[in-house]
Amino acid sequence: MKVLGIDFSCALGALANGHFPEKDCLLPLISKLLGYAIVAASTTVKLPQIMKILQHGSVRGLSIVAFELEVVGYTIALAYCLHKGLPFSAYGELAFLLIQAIILVAIIYYYSQPVGMKTWIRALLYCALAPTILAGQIDPILFEALYASQHAIFLCAKIPQIWANFCNKSTGELSFLTNFMNFGGSMVRVFTSIQEAAPKSVLLGSVIGIATNATLLSQIIIYQKPKLRAEKEKKTE
Repeated sequence: MKVLGIDFSCALGALANGHFPEKDCLLPLISKLLGYAIVAASTTVKLPQIMKILQHGSVRGLSIVAFELEVVGYTIALAYCLHKGLPFSAYGELAFLLIQAIILVAIIYYYSQPVGMKTWIRALLYCALAPTILAGQIDPILFEALYASQHAIFLCAKIPQIWANFCNKSTGELSFLTNFMNFGGSMVRVFTSIQEAAPKSVLLGSVIGIATNATLLSQIIIYQKPKLRAEKEKKTE
């Protein structure tokens, strides 16, 4: 019995015989289910960040370069997974994250007027190159090099935001919920990558995601406490 490529026959057969499914039967099933759960959750993971910007009409404290680099990283990672023919449950969230990341960058551009010439050049360059990369129409060696670099890209995407938070002692309009969902997704993706026998480079990306998102979550908790305390004091006065 298969549904969306998930084989339930092993687990159902064991339960029908009054036995709990064996580890070799249960772990791949859990991995597939978690993989699709991540894909489903990814459809809204950046929505809290988008809504927070729209609600306040501000991109205070947000690094434009950080969000632009995220778009580049998602594009390379999605193209690589498509090229390698990995199961959709192992990478499906990248497609939804890429779409949301592009929308998020567009909103940041809108609230960052006037946008400089360098920013427009970066945007046009991405629009020119992204279709070729997603179609996999580049040299295989270059493709491997690009994918190897995407870990550095994702790391560099987080560093400007982390540094800006540290310098400002504030996380501005950064969304706790979006970063929490990113952190949880990275944790689960480590497990699914191991079970799906994904390349080690894919696993490394998830580990980097855990470290960087944990840092951002810590900053949000630390820097928003004084702000919340000050707001409570004002209300009591």
